[in-house]
Amino acid sequence: MIDQLHLEQICQEAGAIAMRQWPGAGHALEIWHKEGGSPVCAADIAVDAFLKRELAKLLPSAGWLSEESADNPVRLGKGLLWVVDPIDGTRDFIRGRSGWAVSVALVSDGRPLLAMLVAPARNEIWSAVAGRGAWRNGAPLRASARTSLSGARVPADSLMKEDRDLILVGKPNSIALRIAMVAADEADLVATLRWGFEWDIAAATLIARQAGAYVSDAFGQPLNFNKQDPRAFGLLVCAPSMHAAAVDRLADRAERYAH
Repeated sequence: MIDQLHLEQICQEAGAIAMRQWPGAGHALEIWHKEGGSPVCAADIAVDAFLKRELAKLLPSAGWLSEESADNPVRLGKGLLWVVDPIDGTRDFIRGRSGWAVSVALVSDGRPLLAMLVAPARNEIWSAVAGRGAWRNGAPLRASARTSLSGARVPADSLMKEDRDLILVGKPNSIALRIAMVAADEADLVATLRWGFEWDIAAATLIARQAGAYVSDAFGQPLNFNKQDPRAFGLLVCAPSMHAAAVDRLADRAERYAH
């Protein structure tokens, strides 16, 4: 088993590298846009390079999958894989807002085994170990236990007409931090209806699951990692008793948007 304290130190240093370029602390930042229009900044690249080097030292046998690295199909033959988003929530990062995090997961045979989110602008370190639990700043997490979908707290900017029975709560740009809100009982439901990548969710979904939340794709099916195409359609993270109702509510939209 890897040294978890060493892993935390690596992730904290990655967060410190990002903080040294964060506009919210008054730093200038080089920003450009990738193909497709999503923003990327120099801090993304610096954190990615640091993590790739240090995590390879920590566990040389593991493969690598990251938003800011070219994908190497060699990873598909690896039993262990680092899945990394060097800065999840780049839009909040470049705007000087705190809703971003460094996201690192170790995947074993398609399932997250270890997870860490470091959100230095919030002074938060989230972690989880499969079968052992999830924590924020060392305190154990217990996910929402809400039973009714109506009235559920959702971190979002707005709601569709058919979802007006839900309650909006503050939304960080980082999808990982939104998922973590369910783990911390600060939200009851996170749902997306778009194609997303493994690096966005690998760490946070383990944290949520270890805190007691239910995690699936938009159709209610289990998530798998280290796939040839590292994407899944949609995400549903919620209190377990709400899952069936949430899948039912999203079913028509999921079918429509997935194709």
